[in-house]
Amino acid sequence: MTDKERKDTQKAMLYDLRLIIKSSERSQYTKEELLDLLDTIAAAKDQE
Repeated sequence: MTDKERKDTQKAMLYDLRLIIKSSERSQYTKEELLDLLDTIAAAKDQE
């Protein structure tokens, strides 16, 4: 994986997290909840 591909993947993961948070009715998340969301996104990316 090139450096550009790695950066693109990181940006995509952050955007996925942003979409999840934006679509939620919640206004606050704990650190643990955010980490769980990131884990879920990473696992889904591994399935692709």
